[in-house]
Amino acid sequence: MNHQITPRVPWVVGITGASGTPYAAAVLRALLDAGEAIDLVVSKAARLTMLDETGLSFREARWRTDVKAFLGRDPGDMIVWKAGDFAAGPASGTYPARGMIIVPATTAVVAGVATGMSKDLIQRAADVTLKERRPLVLVPREAPLRRVALQQMADLAGEGAVILPASPGFYAGARDVQQLIDFVAGKVLDVIGVPHTLSERWSGRLGSGRTAEP
Repeated sequence: MNHQITPRVPWVVGITGASGTPYAAAVLRALLDAGEAIDLVVSKAARLTMLDETGLSFREARWRTDVKAFLGRDPGDMIVWKAGDFAAGPASGTYPARGMIIVPATTAVVAGVATGMSKDLIQRAADVTLKERRPLVLVPREAPLRRVALQQMADLAGEGAVILPASPGFYAGARDVQQLIDFVAGKVLDVIGVPHTLSERWSGRLGSGRTAEP
């Protein structure tokens, strides 16, 4: 009897040095809650930002412990690749992946992906994602934006990438910062077609978010 093994097909998630690592945490938790596999790449700059914003370290030798502290839950089906590892799975188009999310995305990483620089695994994996015609979502948080950054984002959008700024909506009746973070994370999951319950959806009735039960 032949037993077919279902291949592991993860979402590649890159965390870069822009402010907004809580957005990354919310996206990762929601993907795990939906039963999705994740390949995670954390840049060196992102480790510093994570430490500054959350007080938590990210050590590759103890990544499972550190990711658990970052997410507040077990990492589940997750693999962590080093940002400098160009032999890693996501560096190749033959490696199975559903797509990629870069959250938050620095303008430097946006520029690197737009120009095909592939300076590290995050940029290389994004390049692979585009050439293989897989979904690519970039979540920039920089403000204001220079003309060159806007042009690079437009170029990436022209190639099929989704540029999803970390711009939370207030109509859902958010009562705290985490709900605003979850709103952005929910938009990311909507774009890639992964179900979630991170935020209230527009009902067509004005003020419905404010009157919803906490």
